[in-house]
Amino acid sequence: MAEPVKTTSTHSGILPTGADGKPLKPCCSCPETKKARDQCVFENGEENCGPLIQAHLKCMRDLGFKI
Repeated sequence: MAEPVKTTSTHSGILPTGADGKPLKPCCSCPETKKARDQCVFENGEENCGPLIQAHLKCMRDLGFKI
């Protein structure tokens, strides 16, 4: 088993791991909510995408990232 990757991006100080066993980076985590959020912001503006933005933030927090 690989050593945990230390980080300051999470509350625990360790990056969460994905299904493939590799550490998840904030930029690559929660791709489903990130894609929906980004598309909404691009098409409608940030002020009209609150629920999708909050859903993405929740997903990131649920993984342990400091958001």
